Amino acid sequence: MSKEKLASDVMFKDYPDIVSVADLQKMLGIKRTKAYELLKNKTIKAMKVGRDYKIPKINIALYIMGEEQV
Repeated sequence: MSKEKLASDVMFKDYPDIVSVADLQKMLGIKRTKAYELLKNKTIKAMKVGRDYKIPKINIALYIMGEEQV
């Protein structure tokens, strides 16, 4: 298991592997506007499916750690 995967499981063990914008807000303790800013600027990499963002929780852990995202 990679250190990045391990970090995301330790930091956010109560969240599924793919999270929503609402989950992102809770995980980082930020408001909705800031969450969408991070996603639109691709600061945190995510996939948009229809109108919703699907965010790999590992990318949130990597963002916190200051490492390259998948």
